[in-house]
Amino acid sequence: MQWRESYALAGAVSATFVLMYAVVSPYTSRWVDSKGQRYVLPRITLLCVSGGGIVVLASYLELHNAFLFVGAALLGCMPSISAFIRARWTALLSGQPALQTAYSLETVADELSFIVGPPLSVGVSVVWFTQAGVVLALVVLVIGAFALMNQHATEPAIARPNQAKPPSVLWSTPTVPLLTLVMIGMGVMVGAVDILSVAFAEQQGLPAAASLVLSAYAVGSCAAGLVFGAHTVAVPLRKLLVWGGVAIAISTIPFIWVSGVVGLSASVFVAGVCFAPTMIVAMSLVERQLASSQITEGMTWLLAGLNSGVALGASWSGNRVDAAGAQAGIPVLWWAALAVLMFAAIAAMQLREPAKTAS
Repeated sequence: MQWRESYALAGAVSATFVLMYAVVSPYTSRWVDSKGQRYVLPRITLLCVSGGGIVVLASYLELHNAFLFVGAALLGCMPSISAFIRARWTALLSGQPALQTAYSLETVADELSFIVGPPLSVGVSVVWFTQAGVVLALVVLVIGAFALMNQHATEPAIARPNQAKPPSVLWSTPTVPLLTLVMIGMGVMVGAVDILSVAFAEQQGLPAAASLVLSAYAVGSCAAGLVFGAHTVAVPLRKLLVWGGVAIAISTIPFIWVSGVVGLSASVFVAGVCFAPTMIVAMSLVERQLASSQITEGMTWLLAGLNSGVALGASWSGNRVDAAGAQAGIPVLWWAALAVLMFAAIAAMQLREPAKTAS
């Protein structure tokens, strides 16, 4: 959107997309739980691609700004593919130790998409044309959605095809709202790290170094996810959730001494190590405590909370950095980490004890 010469407009359009995704995706997943993935995926993917097409055409043809917001809103109807895939693993491996490993692999795949996606999108936009990154994302989404639909053998069965929909899991159980709050706090940390990486890199005159900081965070999370998924931990999931909150809180202490890109990279690597295992435990708690007919919706609420937290963290830390410099954004990490610990402890006290331990 460089032709508009307005980062504020770009940020507003992006915020529209994130907000719509956070609001709509859980209800899309609830629709999936009642109708099945093969029924919902083509319809919602078509709607999403239509929105992306509007954004591309509006920016290319320099149409009124309103078209950008309409397109972003429709694009925000994007299905939560991560939740759909996790629901398939749950249907295949429920009650088996391998399910934790599957969740770990999916978390690592999510992290890799954050590592590869942004530079790839920017690269094709620079080499080809400004809208090429969005076009590439839409093409990959269509390919992935139809490939998933063709995997008939792994699609979860519709638990209640002829019954009235149960109430949303957000209101019917403490599991999802509490874990969603945990994920919002974790998302705030991710959003703050995004801003801090750019701020410290620019402060030192090394703007390209921001990508190294983000890579350190993702690599730490990927490595921890693989190790966690490969080992058996004979500890109840509720306790693991609290331990994850404690670890996340402790991991933010080294940020007290951060003054440059090198120190920031080391600190975010440590913070990243605590991220993936805590997310895996949260997803596992959803799987253990919700009925099969509510799994996709429950997991989507957590992912929507994570994405909302990223947007909130970026906005919060960005305002502080603009006002007082890069160092001023660091307290956002501490407040977010304390929130994660607090909500993890509350969740551990409120949730039912799962029947099995994490593996």
